[in-house]
Amino acid sequence: MKSLDELRKLREKAQEAIRLREQTDGTKIVVGMGTCGIAAGAREVMLALMDELEKKNIADVVVTQTGCAGLCEKEPLVEVIRPGEPKITYGYMTPEKARMVVTSHIVNGQIIGEYVIAREETVS
Repeated sequence: MKSLDELRKLREKAQEAIRLREQTDGTKIVVGMGTCGIAAGAREVMLALMDELEKKNIADVVVTQTGCAGLCEKEPLVEVIRPGEPKITYGYMTPEKARMVVTSHIVNGQIIGEYVIAREETVS
């Protein structure tokens, strides 16, 4: 059994993780990490995204994961959500394509049309 102090620290850590995951005021990248996504290479895609963001010193983008989106045949999926812009879903991602998304979409604001499988207007 853990002490009350240990439980408080654990709760604070969990609350911070939830806060980061639910942060909506900045850019968010969501990677589909359901079984189908993982089997298609989503882990490697997520690692490439995080590595490229780190290489480019981009700290204000939250990278998170979600379960299956029901588009198994188009996995790995990556969603880019930027304030005031449509949510863009990229499909058939590879680590190389993920790095290009960081450079083109995140850094330069240019959507890579050939990778887009869905575009959804969001309310901000």
